[in-house]
Amino acid sequence: MLVKPGEKVHVVTRRRFEDDVRRHFVGEITLIDGTAVRMQGNAFIFDAAKNQFLKKPEERTTIVDLAESGYIVNMIPHDVDIGELVYTLSDRKRLTLTDNKNFRLDINEFGFNR
Repeated sequence: MLVKPGEKVHVVTRRRFEDDVRRHFVGEITLIDGTAVRMQGNAFIFDAAKNQFLKKPEERTTIVDLAESGYIVNMIPHDVDIGELVYTLSDRKRLTLTDNKNFRLDINEFGFNR
């Protein structure tokens, strides 16, 4: 397995249809079984009325099969406090996951040249 317990990840659930819920999860891996991982962290859901991702306040445990094609997984550095992560829009209107310190993850992979 390419990941191990204690590592932190940002998981994007791919939408199959335009009106599917836009859901992201940021968590720390607590257990691994084959390609499935158990993670403890927070879900972020896109609120179309506010045009922003909102962090669900309650911490949750989720299980994801990282080999499943329905997920995009980004690694988060070990020293980042995932409880402090929020989404912001940069001055170039790019969605970014950040701790407002040293960590920044550009989420707009498909709009790179736009």
